[in-house]
Formats: sequence, C-alpha cells, structure tokens
Amino acid sequence: MATSVWRAMAGNPVRFVLSRWPWRSLAYVASSVAVIPIAWLAIMPLLLFPPLLILVGMPIGALERHRLGIMAPLGVPDPHAPAPPSGWAWVRLRVTEAATWRELGYAACLLSVLALLDLAAVFVLFLCLLLLVLPLLVGVGANVQVAVGTWTVETVGQACAVAGLAGVPATVITLYGISVLGGAQAAFATWLLAPTGTETNRQVEELARSRSRLVNSFEAERRRIERDLHDGAQQHLVLLTMKLGLAERHLAAADGRAGELVGEAHEQARLALTTLRDQIRGIHPQILTDFGLAEAVRELAERCPVPVEADLDLPGRLPPEIESTAYFVVSEALTNAVRHAAATRIQISGRLAEQRLALTIVDDGRGGAEPSLGTGMRGLADRVAVVAGTLEISSPQGGPTTVRIDLPCRYE
Repeated sequence: MATSVWRAMAGNPVRFVLSRWPWRSLAYVASSVAVIPIAWLAIMPLLLFPPLLILVGMPIGALERHRLGIMAPLGVPDPHAPAPPSGWAWVRLRVTEAATWRELGYAACLLSVLALLDLAAVFVLFLCLLLLVLPLLVGVGANVQVAVGTWTVETVGQACAVAGLAGVPATVITLYGISVLGGAQAAFATWLLAPTGTETNRQVEELARSRSRLVNSFEAERRRIERDLHDGAQQHLVLLTMKLGLAERHLAAADGRAGELVGEAHEQARLALTTLRDQIRGIHPQILTDFGLAEAVRELAERCPVPVEADLDLPGRLPPEIESTAYFVVSEALTNAVRHAAATRIQISGRLAEQRLALTIVDDGRGGAEPSLGTGMRGLADRVAVVAGTLEISSPQGGPTTVRIDLPCRYE
C-alpha cells in the first residue's frame, strides 16, 4: 500500500503529481478530517460510561479498514474472531482480544495527533489553492489584499506572478507532503488494524474447521438417505418381488395370460430392485463404512465389466471423508473408462506416505478426455478440493488416461 506511494514518489516529480497517488492520498487525508469530528461526537456520550470506552475503537477500526480501500483496493481484513451476535459473551471475547486494544490505540492517535496533522495539511493545501486562484479573484474585483514582503498585489499581472512563482511550487510541495502523510498514516493504520500472523492463522484454522464440519454434515446426510432407502423402499421392493413370484406360480396353471402378466411385473420389480441397490451403493456403499476404502475399491473392481487390477496398500482405516472422496473418484474414473474410453484394462494403485494418500487410476482407453468439458470431473475436482486435496487428469489422444489424486489424511 504505502510502498506504492513511495515508489511513485521516487520517479519523475511531474509524473507523480499527475498520477493517481496525490489525489488518493488527498482523499484519504481529507476524509480523515471529515471522520474525526463525527467520531468525537459519537465518543462524547460514552464519557459518562468509562467501561464502554474500551470498545470505542472497534467501530472506528472497522471504518478505517474500509477507508484504507482508498489507498489499496483490497483493503484490510477484519482481525476479530467470530463471536456470538450479542450479550456478555460477545463483550468478554472482544475485551480479551489484542485487536480490540490495537483499535483503541489507533482511535486515540486518530483523534489527537493524526487529527492535527491532517487538519494542518488540508489547511495548507487550501492556502496554496488560494494562491493559484488569486488572479481570478483579483480579476473579478474581489477585495483581496496580499502582501509579499513590502510588495502588495494589486493587479491581475501581479497576481499571476504570485500564482506562478509561489502558488504552483507550493501546491506541488504540499501534494508531496500530503502523499507522504497519507502513505504513512495508511501504513500505520494497516500495522495496527490488520490481522497479525497469529490472527490470520486462527482465521485459516477456523475456515478449515468450518469446511470439515460442512463435509461431515454432507456425509451424514448422504448416509441417512442411504439408510432410509435401504431400510424403506428396498425392503418394500424385496417383499413385492417375493409376492409376485409366488403369485406367478399360482396363476401359471390356472390362467396362462395372467401368469405372463404377473411374470412381467415380477421382472420389472426385480429390475427396479437392482437399480435401487445400485443407486444405494452409489450414494455410500455399506462395504465402505464397514471395511474401508481398500475393500470397497476391490468390490468396484469385481463389478466392473472390464478387467481391473487393484493394488492398494492401506494398513488401516482413513478418516471417513477421505475414504468417501477417494471411493467416488475411483467409481467415476471406472465409469468413464468403461462408457466413454472403451477401455479393456484398468489399473488402480494407492499408497499412504507421510500422512497423504496417493491414488492413481490408469486405463488403456482411447483417451482425449477434457476435464473442463465434463461436469462430472469438475464435480470430483471440487469434492477433492473440499478436503484440501488435488486431482490431476492426463488423457492424451489415443490414451492412456491417468487420474491421480492426493489427499491429506491420517489414520484413526
């Protein structure tokens, strides 16, 4: 932020004056002059309740972080930790945060030393602008009396000389000074109001925990749907299939046509049951829950219509969200290899090293897969990213296609 101001000042002076930085610095300093009296008016009633003065820096800090966008478009993030929306729990947390006390210190500086400096800078610039417009004021007959030493400005020509010899240099120097003041104040505000390294790490950890909770909630909902389908609709279809089978036997001798119709209904119920079981297996297979990733992948390999060689060296169970993510990547890769790549052989290998799972699926199909054109692979990439993993796909024309995932994990 301030570095850009200093870098711009180190270049051509004329170019600097014509650049954006003097005007952005002026806007920052001038807005400080406008904010300071409003802040004082807000603080005055709090003097009757001294304990509340501890928190007075928070709204000022929030406003200053927003105003820092004048000097840097990205602004400054909030250093405070998430807290209850109201109540004493919120007050207790805020009082114990270092960011609250830094904001209080900045508010004290803003309402005292910085207020005087900003006001003086704006006043000096106002005087410089008066010198620049002096010829216009004298020309319109305004009652302006300017004395430079023993010389009194009385004519437009004299006013133009003062504006050119004194007004222009003074304005340029003042703009430089305001740029220095604005850059220094912005750097000072960033130093006090921006998150420290510890606070940034805390926010990153909170985001990671939030993402983990979101993933776990998705997995819990997925398993609930699978359980409801397994215990509800599937059981009803099983009973329907059994009863239709018995009815087919009883009606076969009495009425051939009725037996045929019941037989067709029996076949449709059987197909519906098979489809439902496949869908349940696709939502979250029970074998994955009971026996882990290695056994679930081996079951996928056995059900695949093309030969699959599965070599997974996983000596223990992995976190549920990691097992689920890896399983669905393998399932999607096998489906794509069979349906779209015309593969005749597929190899799956997986290893765990340094608490990271590396999984590779290679097929000998026609290749040419473009991940950016398929929502399925994009969805897998998003799913892998949720658990802080990476997914890579290599699929040149003519094959082979290689899908690699790398997932951070640890044994339970």
